[in-house]
This record gives sequence, C-alpha cells and structure tokens, in this order.
Amino acid sequence: MGRDLITGHALLGVMLISLAMVLTPGPNMMYLISRSVSQGRRAGLVSLLGIATGFAVYLASAVVGLTAIFKLVPALYDTVKIAGVIYLLWLAWTTVKPGGVSVFSPTQLARDNSRRLWFKGLLTALLNPKIAIMYAALLPQFVDPARGDVPLQVLIFGSVQISISLSINTVYVLIASRLSRFLHQRPKWMKLQRRITGGLLAGFALRIATTK
Repeated sequence: MGRDLITGHALLGVMLISLAMVLTPGPNMMYLISRSVSQGRRAGLVSLLGIATGFAVYLASAVVGLTAIFKLVPALYDTVKIAGVIYLLWLAWTTVKPGGVSVFSPTQLARDNSRRLWFKGLLTALLNPKIAIMYAALLPQFVDPARGDVPLQVLIFGSVQISISLSINTVYVLIASRLSRFLHQRPKWMKLQRRITGGLLAGFALRIATTK
C-alpha cells in the first residue's frame, strides 16, 4: 500500500528539500547552537526536544488541513510568507553587518531549567517561518490526491522531514562547542562563515518571496 500511495520520486524530493532546509542557517539552528555552547549538550538536546514538539504540532495541523486553511484564506498565507521573508532578511543583516554575530559565536545565555529549555525550543519552532513555509507551501506540492489518503501522504512526508531535521540538529548540538572554539580561534574563518550564513539566509528569503 505504501508503495502505491507515494512515489520514490516524491519521497526523494521531500528528503532533498528537508535536507536543504535544515542545512540552511535559521532560528532553530541558531537557538540550538547558542544554547549548546552556553549551557552544554544536555541543554541543547532538551531544547531540541521542544523543537521536535513544534514540528509535531505543524505536522498535526497539516494532516487536519493546514494547507486547506491557507487556500481558503490566501491573505493568511501571504502574511506568513511576508513575515518570514522579513525575518530571514533581518537575520541575514544581523549576521553580515559590521560587528555582527556568527551562529557559532559563544553567546552567553541565562541558564534555564529543563522546562524552560523545552518551552523555548517549542516557541522557536512554532515561530520559525522556515517551518511554516515547509508545511504550508513545500510539502503539499508532493501530495498526489489521485493516489488517495491525502492525510496519510502528508503524515509520511512530514515524518520524513522531522526525521532528517532531528538527525542533523542532533549533530549540531553534539559538535556545537567544539566547532565554536575552532572558529573562534580563527577570526578569518569566522568572518567567512558569517558571510556564507548571511548569503544563504538572504537567498532563502528571496526564494520564499518569489515562490507562488
């Protein structure tokens, strides 16, 4: 049944988009790395659990008809889209401007308990425009109503996205402190990383702005 429900081409497409999204610097990555650097791996993993909960909320919403809501109220989708573009451009500017901060800079954050770490991770995911766009605009493109059981298709694709995202983000958490120290000792590399990050953020904002 699973083979007939979705095609290998569609599954590969979702995997590639999910990988590109998680490798592109954004709010989730920045929060996880900064929290891991300032408070340790355990704090990063608890924060990641909150982000995973946010993914689950988006997936459940998509399964019950998030895309349908955006189609019924196009202005709502446009609002999310514009807000996402502005937010990503702001992140790009704060990264590349003189005195900007790298995602791997050892930022000092107030120490939070597990509950607050989880909750902040949840909010970071829910307010992340990349995830909103992923579930509202990208995943639905791979759903084929002709193959039947649309909610199950969305569930499968969403589960793939979550698995890939959590796997890569776990790596971020585990290597954050080591990579931060490595870059901090090499100012030129840190500057190059900031420019690449800013360029990727701006490019992603442009892609969202031009997506119909």
